[in-house]
Amino acid sequence: MSRSEDLIARLIAERGTTYADEIGIDLGKNTPAPLFQWLNACILMSARIAADKAVEAARALIADGLTTPDHMCDSSWEHRVKVLNRNGYARYDESTARYLADTADLVRLDYGGDLRDLRAKANGEGDGIRKRLKAFKGIGDLGADLFCREVQAVWTELYPFADDRALEVAGRLGLPHTPRGLAAHVGEAELPRLLAALVRIDLAGNMDDYS
Repeated sequence: MSRSEDLIARLIAERGTTYADEIGIDLGKNTPAPLFQWLNACILMSARIAADKAVEAARALIADGLTTPDHMCDSSWEHRVKVLNRNGYARYDESTARYLADTADLVRLDYGGDLRDLRAKANGEGDGIRKRLKAFKGIGDLGADLFCREVQAVWTELYPFADDRALEVAGRLGLPHTPRGLAAHVGEAELPRLLAALVRIDLAGNMDDYS
C-alpha cells in the first residue's frame, strides 16, 4: 500500500463520518424527507457557527418533527427560534428560522416538496444543481458545496465532486488535490467520507497528526 493509500484509509477510518450520518440523515434512501433534512442542515452549517452546534441544531429539528416541507411550513417562527436557541444555535436563530420556512415553501412551490425534482429540472448537470440550490435563502457557495459533497453518492451526476476546502487540505497532506485524483483512490460511496475527514481535521486543527 502506498503512502497516499495508507493515509486515505486512515483518514476514512478515523475521521470519515459524514455530517449527514452524524446528524442521522440517511441520504442513501434518496427520498424526499432525508434530502429536505439535509438541505436544512446545510443552511444551518452555512452560518458562521461551529459545526458541532449546527449538527446539534439539525438533530433537534428532526427530533421535533420538522422533517418535511409541510411540517416546517406548519410550524411557527417562534417555535423554530425556540428549537434552535435551545440547541446551541442562539446567534443566528431568528434569521435562520425564517430561512428554514422560506426554503420549505420554495421546495413545495417549485419542486412539489421533493428535491429529486430539483435534480430532474437541472437536467443532470452539476452546475445546474448548484445554481438551483443557491436560490434557497441561507445557501451560498459553502452550503451548495456541502450539499453536493455528501449527496453525490446517490446523485451520481455530481461524482466526482470535491469542495475547495477539502482539496486544499488534501494538497497540504500531499494527497491528490483534484476531485478525480482523490476519486481514483476510493469508491463512490467512500469519496464523501474522505472529503468529510479532510474538512474535519482542518476544523479541529490537528492536520499535523496526519502529515
